[in-house]
Amino acid sequence: MAENPPTASAKSELRRELLAARRALSPDARAAAAAALAVTALELPELAGARTVAAYVSVGGEPGTRALLDALRTAGKRVLLPLLLPDNDLDWAAYEGSGSLTEAAHPGKMRLLEPSGPALGPDAVTEADAVLLPGLAVDGRGMRLGRGGGSYDRVLQRLERAGAHPALVVLLYDDEVVARVPEEPHDHPVRAVATPSGVRRFSS
Repeated sequence: MAENPPTASAKSELRRELLAARRALSPDARAAAAAALAVTALELPELAGARTVAAYVSVGGEPGTRALLDALRTAGKRVLLPLLLPDNDLDWAAYEGSGSLTEAAHPGKMRLLEPSGPALGPDAVTEADAVLLPGLAVDGRGMRLGRGGGSYDRVLQRLERAGAHPALVVLLYDDEVVARVPEEPHDHPVRAVATPSGVRRFSS
């Protein structure tokens, strides 16, 4: 479904503001946030009790996930990471440690770190007990603002079609929990947000 112009404009403006704030963060601030996020995210019962977690490798100014990925793996969890497909959909492969990540170049996009193991297919995400989502903001209702590429919209649609109901958790900086996120009918609320200073759960 296409965005109506007012919603598209509001989302675009909020994305610009949030991305500018991320670019302004110092390397030290980003490193401290990543270390704290690895601790706070694991406080969520949905992650603590998960056997399989679908996650992602942070890029650019996103809250760092590398320490969290290793913490999840150390805790004995199976971690799935995405492989970007040419149509912007996501395949998945198991994370086997930082040495298993390889740099992947996708035309027109920034270079991504992706798992080097065998691709498990786009439906592998339906096996996850929890799915960690990238984003730019979340509001008090749990509505998430993504980057606008549509990859995770497809993931959420795939989960819905499969009747899978993993815990959806978005990873953000502290000031990215905002009053209101513009939404569309197809947008899915998340169950929780993890930030460097703590976690917040929403009604599911």
